[in-house]
Amino acid sequence: MTEEMAPDIHSKHFKAVDRALIALMILPILACMVLKIIYTPATEGVHISGALVFYQNDAMPVMPLIISESQVNSWGVMISILGLCLYLTHGLTARAVTKRQLVAEWIVEKCQNLVNENMGDYFSAWGPFVTAIIALSAFSSLICLLGLFSPTGDVNITGGWAILVFFLIMHYKFRGGFWNYFIGLFKPIPVFAPMNLIGEFATPLSMAFRHYGNILSGAVISALMASALGGLSQTVLGWLPGVLGEIPFLRVGLPAILSIYFDVFSGCMQAFIFAMLTMLNVSGAVPWDDWNARKEKRARRKAGAAQQPAA
Repeated sequence: MTEEMAPDIHSKHFKAVDRALIALMILPILACMVLKIIYTPATEGVHISGALVFYQNDAMPVMPLIISESQVNSWGVMISILGLCLYLTHGLTARAVTKRQLVAEWIVEKCQNLVNENMGDYFSAWGPFVTAIIALSAFSSLICLLGLFSPTGDVNITGGWAILVFFLIMHYKFRGGFWNYFIGLFKPIPVFAPMNLIGEFATPLSMAFRHYGNILSGAVISALMASALGGLSQTVLGWLPGVLGEIPFLRVGLPAILSIYFDVFSGCMQAFIFAMLTMLNVSGAVPWDDWNARKEKRARRKAGAAQQPAA
């Protein structure tokens, strides 16, 4: 885009589109918060549970149709991320004139370099996919700061991601031929075949449970610590007169520090780890020798067919 074609970032139309995109980022999360308030039952004390169930239809033929909080929050996060991407890329120019474009270019550059360094040039087109994994995982974990249930704290969500990665891994493993893959299960000796087969399914299982377990354990520890500090405050400082004895002074500060680790740092770290495992497992699944041998065989076959005289 030339400078003459650059959009007027101060025009009313440009600002109106910006406001619409900001609303697209915020409204889905607000809707999730409203549903959380409506469907959360009144409880006392410490209450740790899974995702709320918003709708359930037991009349389905195979299994009940369940719409849970983790599914709704996942869609809310995805729509918000879509709004964020559209906002950052609104009004792109050949030469950056807005801070948002600089941020967008920095994100693209860092994620693309991450993919190139860990997967190689052959997988350079995987940049958007890996970026989507990091963004979806990180934001799904960080929404707990708003009091929402983290979709990554539901093993069904992380399990679905791991199944997708598993099919991608198997797709590239079969590039060397199904027979070569089957023979590889019996290497280095045939007795290892059961363990090699288990190892194929252990990869997605470990990815799903690692992500789910770290996020869920952090939420549980934070809730238990906050409750324990509240009880300790009542025991130690309950003698203070009037309303002062009812204020949980010991819950001020420490739970916020724990939240920075368990919710912010751990959530972002698990997103990075899941993306790294995806890149390493997919790029390491390609049997380059078998694949090159198959391509050479096909090339020789085509060359031989081309040399045969026409009937």
